[in-house]
Amino acid sequence: MSSDHALLIVDIQKDYFPGGRFPLEGIEQATRNAQRVLSWFRAKSLPVIHIHHEFQDAQAPFFVPGTKGAEIHEAVAPLEGETVILKHYPNSFRETALQETLEQKQVRKLTIIGSMSHVCIDATTRAAADYGYDVTLVHDCVATRDVEFNGATVQAKQVHAAFMAALAFAYAKVVSTEEWLG
Repeated sequence: MSSDHALLIVDIQKDYFPGGRFPLEGIEQATRNAQRVLSWFRAKSLPVIHIHHEFQDAQAPFFVPGTKGAEIHEAVAPLEGETVILKHYPNSFRETALQETLEQKQVRKLTIIGSMSHVCIDATTRAAADYGYDVTLVHDCVATRDVEFNGATVQAKQVHAAFMAALAFAYAKVVSTEEWLG
């Protein structure tokens, strides 16, 4: 990989884990995979950017500022010198320094991992592609949960598959951890 390539870790935070305020299906396995991708980037001394989501409302259902649940999970915690960007919206580019940071680092290629498939990963991946980045999304480093629409529950596995399929169609190369590391 070239030096214009960065890893974007989106919202792997404690509230998404068992015991948190908004646990996701498969978050532990997704995070183990994320650790492998993160280790690869660190070994190559390539840029790693952590996205940290906090809602602006103290009454939010999760990621409340100042709570343990809003903290980045220790499994992928930033090392000294790695960039951490605070966001308040699903799209990691919206009202943040992400675009400026990527430009300063001369990044043209992004590998994206994190949570949730149908919200922040979807919004950030689409925005990155719209900004002209060459985007790879590692699908088994991403987790989500069941959602409800119009009285019907959509299982997390189907939510994830639908969003990965849509992103693979027009926004990113969507691969597994094994494919990515291979």
